[in-house]
Amino acid sequence: MNTKTALLLAAGAALFPAHAFAQEAPDGTDAFGFEPYVAIGGGYHDFDRSGNPGTIAFEDSTEGAVVTGTVGANVPLGAFFVGAEGFGSYGFSDIDWEYGAAGRFGVRVGESGMFFGRVGYMWLEGENNYADDDFLDTDGGPSSRDRDGMIYGIGAEVGTKDIGLGGVTGESGVRLRVGVDTFKDFESFRPNAAVVFQF
Repeated sequence: MNTKTALLLAAGAALFPAHAFAQEAPDGTDAFGFEPYVAIGGGYHDFDRSGNPGTIAFEDSTEGAVVTGTVGANVPLGAFFVGAEGFGSYGFSDIDWEYGAAGRFGVRVGESGMFFGRVGYMWLEGENNYADDDFLDTDGGPSSRDRDGMIYGIGAEVGTKDIGLGGVTGESGVRLRVGVDTFKDFESFRPNAAVVFQF
């Protein structure tokens, strides 16, 4: 390969990302923008029996259904997007509350769909109503189900037009979202679903 050919290939490789980000989104909207949204949904969070011996987290798993509200925004970048969101969940069974924030990134597909990954940080306040002396921590107090740490997830959103419900919702920007998250080093499994309302 001569020098001229190498320079042409390098120039083409440098121009490709610019062309990809300059194109319109798959639904024909502008390549760049700001898209705030809210979502309401639910899921089930199931933690493995993990923790230090002698603690509730070690002796028993933490699990329960959650109802989740989310507020966030996406920034379209052509066929791609980045975004951020904050969320709070009210839990049942072993879980009182979950709350946190995450960044999102992914690709836009179809009329209004997207595939995404997300990374963030979450706090969990668990049910700690244990009086058994077997569940005392090293300080002599009740051991706790409370946790905090990184959360990772993948998911997809699909617009109602993509599943034949455009006539039901019109131009309201409603999407259906499904995903799954995990906590820290795969200590939990959290499938979830939500309805997203984009402004």
